[in-house]
Amino acid sequence: MRITTSRTALAIAILGASAAMPAAAADIGACLITKTDINPFFVKMKEGATAKAEELGITLSTYAGKVDGDHETQVQAVETCIASGAKGILITASDTAGIVPVVQQAQDAGLLVIALDTPLEPIDSADATFATDNFKAGELIGQWAAAQLGDEAANAKIAMLDLAASQPSVGVLRDQGFLQGFGIELNDPKKWGDETDPRIVGNEVTAGNEEGGRTAMENLMQKDPEINVVYTINEPAAAGAYEALKAFGREEDVLIVSVDGGCPGVSNVADGVIGATSQQYPLLMASKGVEAIKAWAEDGVKPEPTPGLDFFNTGVSLVTDKPVDGVESIDTKEGMDRCWG
Repeated sequence: MRITTSRTALAIAILGASAAMPAAAADIGACLITKTDINPFFVKMKEGATAKAEELGITLSTYAGKVDGDHETQVQAVETCIASGAKGILITASDTAGIVPVVQQAQDAGLLVIALDTPLEPIDSADATFATDNFKAGELIGQWAAAQLGDEAANAKIAMLDLAASQPSVGVLRDQGFLQGFGIELNDPKKWGDETDPRIVGNEVTAGNEEGGRTAMENLMQKDPEINVVYTINEPAAAGAYEALKAFGREEDVLIVSVDGGCPGVSNVADGVIGATSQQYPLLMASKGVEAIKAWAEDGVKPEPTPGLDFFNTGVSLVTDKPVDGVESIDTKEGMDRCWG
């Protein structure tokens, strides 16, 4: 269900959804708030949360921003979840710092708040985070791209297709991981775009969708038509970048790398549209998040992070049919078997 701008309408929608559930399921309410309801990554996350909620007898209400970056709609959703008496919230925040005050309100009201995929800023603003190691995901595709170019990596011309100007943590981590993996010195690792390496042609934002990826790629190609490496925040942006490169006649001689590992993205790796992608597991994130809300509601127990980390690591795998020495990867056949579990 997509958020409306009316908080009253949101509250009515939740009450209606709750009334439709069996009495046993209505004992524990949970909310899933994603950035959009269009991006396949968040569609799969919703599927995972819905299936686990049905299995555990939990009433799940789902919300999404109108577009990636729609912070105000997510704030409204949190407020509605508090008012509905939910026991917990799973959220992929568009504004990872700006969402913190309303998250604190939810916690003060007794709700467990779990960040999925995208850590809040600071990360301990959420009670727990279930996510890919997004820095590692970026680092893997950076290492792969550098190895593919070999000695020519020193002369690369790199387009950086990022997520949003607000620089949510997930976008920063992937961007900075890619650059470090490629061998580019970072400046402030908590933000992108401040690097001085001349190999970086520029950064453009994509909103994580195909249209944004196409426009961003067109802008950077106009700046330097000899770009030969393209980092993309996710696979929809990568697909748009590829279409733009085709228009310039450059689709055959530019390396595109990405993060997500959805089934369409893995197919694009197999077809040569994307050279390599780092595969995430959003269904696992969401299902574990629902389990954690149930444990909190019944026993007051909060989930523990992976030892040595400040979040629960749901894993990442590099998917490519062109493996390189020193960078562990799986092929597209295995990637299709695993895509978005």
